[in-house]
Amino acid sequence: MKTSKLMKGAALGALLAAGAVVAPAYAQDSVYFANNAYRTGPFSGSGIPIGDGMRDYITMINERDGGVNGVKIVYEECETGYDTKKSIECYEQAKSKNTIVYSPWSTGATLAAIPRAHIDKIPILSMAYGLSASADGTQFPWVFIPPFTYWDGASVMVKHMAAELGGMDKLKGKKLGLIHLDAPFGKEPIPVLENLAKKYGFELKIYPVAAADMQNQGSLWLSIRRDRPDYLYNQGWGAMNPTAVKEAIKNNFPINKLVGVWWAGGDDDARAGGEQAKGYKSLSWANAGTGFPVMQDILKHVVEKGKSTTPKDKVGEALYNRGVYNSMLVVEGIRNAQKLTGKKVVTAEDMRRGLESLNITEARLKEIGMDGFATPTSISCTDHSGHSKMFVAQWDGAKWIKGSDWIEPLKDEVRPLIETNAKDYAEKAGNWPKRTESCEKSS
Repeated sequence: MKTSKLMKGAALGALLAAGAVVAPAYAQDSVYFANNAYRTGPFSGSGIPIGDGMRDYITMINERDGGVNGVKIVYEECETGYDTKKSIECYEQAKSKNTIVYSPWSTGATLAAIPRAHIDKIPILSMAYGLSASADGTQFPWVFIPPFTYWDGASVMVKHMAAELGGMDKLKGKKLGLIHLDAPFGKEPIPVLENLAKKYGFELKIYPVAAADMQNQGSLWLSIRRDRPDYLYNQGWGAMNPTAVKEAIKNNFPINKLVGVWWAGGDDDARAGGEQAKGYKSLSWANAGTGFPVMQDILKHVVEKGKSTTPKDKVGEALYNRGVYNSMLVVEGIRNAQKLTGKKVVTAEDMRRGLESLNITEARLKEIGMDGFATPTSISCTDHSGHSKMFVAQWDGAKWIKGSDWIEPLKDEVRPLIETNAKDYAEKAGNWPKRTESCEKSS
């Protein structure tokens, strides 16, 4: 395993040296996009495939199309090892190079960047992660969190549980356990789950996992065996996820009652349980596989031409495809900013405008080779998330398949909580920068 990682690191170094992944010295007709990465450390099992998908999509756009309307995208990773302090250094580096958008890739890094970005006027794109309250564009004009928030995900978990039980009224008296990384990311679902537990009469049991114990969950699973929850929701990341799957099997917890947040739905997370992991579930919004035109173009223009370090058999895995979706949002944001401003080379402030009116329809997904690949999403001045539909993916023993219809979040439960918490954040921050353009004017 160590040898494999060293070889992959060497290959990436060679690729960077060869210029296949664009370095920070860039031409005039280009834009710079900085992305935090963690290809090292205990979270690398999740970070590598996501980073690969992001990089390969950008490379494909540059190779196939010559960039966005002739403007190349200079993509650069900054290694954080999932460390928030290091992420601040990466943010400052991105700012110094005039990034048009900042991609934090952890909730902790997002929280650290939010106050800075509102002063520096750099849009943050925290795709389906970060601070759920930042979906309120009136308070957070520089943060974007499409296609939905962790609070949306928690509400869909409860809807899925209810659907299997026979309706929302059947939740009463049931027990839902939340296994979560003991970090800002892991704690995000708690407010929504507490509200829904109170409303529908189910009991919520919370099981925090310290980062140091991600691969040592034995005592936690003794508590789960004692409590006997009907369902478990896993808000996990990195090495925590495959460990949870193995522990569920070891402790005879029904694997089809263990449902991961979308970041707990990597192929390696499920593979860790072997044949007994068949039936494990995860929320998702992007289908796995390479049977989509966009994936075929990545294979043709990037992977098969040696412009990627991604092994061909890893292209199309769940987390890789979410990385592809993330970079698609960046590209479409650039394209929209160009349209709005009439400029080819857009700035960070232009990019904010492009993201704030982004409308990824089913028709647009088809145009860019993503028909059936992922959920449509739409961002507005007041709604920086979209609260889009998602589905429950299920592991069939070899791959992730779509295991449910598209499911709407409980927006009536989530949106008031977002607005209340966003206002509270701004008030506690003190001298929080106001929007310079009202939503009424921008609409």
